[in-house]
Amino acid sequence: MTILELLDYAGVAVFAATGALSASRKQLDVIGFLFLAAATGIGGGTFRDLVLGAGPVFWVAKPTYLIVCVAVGLVVFFTAHLFESRYRLLLWFDALGMAAYSVMGAAKGLAATGSPAVAITTGVMTASVGGILRDVLAGEPTILLRPEIYVTAALTGASVFTVAGLAGVPLAAASAAGFVAAFLVRGGALRFGWRIPVYRPRPGRHPDDVM
Repeated sequence: MTILELLDYAGVAVFAATGALSASRKQLDVIGFLFLAAATGIGGGTFRDLVLGAGPVFWVAKPTYLIVCVAVGLVVFFTAHLFESRYRLLLWFDALGMAAYSVMGAAKGLAATGSPAVAITTGVMTASVGGILRDVLAGEPTILLRPEIYVTAALTGASVFTVAGLAGVPLAAASAAGFVAAFLVRGGALRFGWRIPVYRPRPGRHPDDVM
């Protein structure tokens, strides 16, 4: 198994776990666990493959990915009650999945088009869409509306991988660098509350001041 295949399976498994943890927070039945696990695990990769025009999408070509989602969903269904804070666990698992998928998405985009811009974009999309879909289905505030850094972390990982790959860095090292960069940025946001400055509205001007 190559480093990229390992990251792909890891991303699917960890994102599936976050989907199942969301189901546990909503106290759903086992079918709800499996549905959210699958939707989260394969959602980002499906969107990526559709954008790139790759067919069939990855989990249709290799149904093993669906089996991974089902297995993870069942494991979480029977073990979620053992964790004191499922929300914190969800956030850290999500950080791992995001880091893995930011690299995997960038690698697939680069291989399909050769464009660094496309590679970085597909890396961010792959890492973000599954989590957005999970939050929408579970009725949680989406990752895009949370104050701490998320998409920026995916952007960092995808960019580091892409730049390293174009510079001739071996695939394993480039993948590891992208993964670590994304995880450190997201981990710092979770641990230390790192945030990007937000838009602050300015007081309106009086109509007489408008020329």
